[in-house]
Amino acid sequence: MTVKAILETKGHDVFTLGPNEPLSEAIRILSEHRVGALVVTNGDRKIVGIISERDIVRVIGKDGAASLDQTVRQVMTPKVKICNEHHTINEVMEIMTKGRFRHLPVEKDGHLDGIISIGDVVKRRIEDVEREAEEIRSYIATA
Repeated sequence: MTVKAILETKGHDVFTLGPNEPLSEAIRILSEHRVGALVVTNGDRKIVGIISERDIVRVIGKDGAASLDQTVRQVMTPKVKICNEHHTINEVMEIMTKGRFRHLPVEKDGHLDGIISIGDVVKRRIEDVEREAEEIRSYIATA
């Protein structure tokens, strides 16, 4: 199973914002759309960073409410791990586990094409395991 298959099911929509937006805007978007991370892009959907709930909690814990006036650029993770549509679910799980993060932007031709979350990966793995178990049961029943 590949990232392409996941995106074909869930779609390519990603919530984004620009690096010069205030942190308060990132919080508003995260809350409004009930997502855990936003991809930070420039005008042509080139990935320049990612900002997650964890990033926000860390800066508020350190700087308090004053951090809400900071820009997304000041808080985001600028070196973003990415994947492409050809990555397998196992490869994506390994990248997420090693990096200790839950969201992985998908890039195509140098631009943002989607995002994969740990929830997407787990859901797909469960579906695969259930399908394999059913195939084994069916095989045993006909043997």
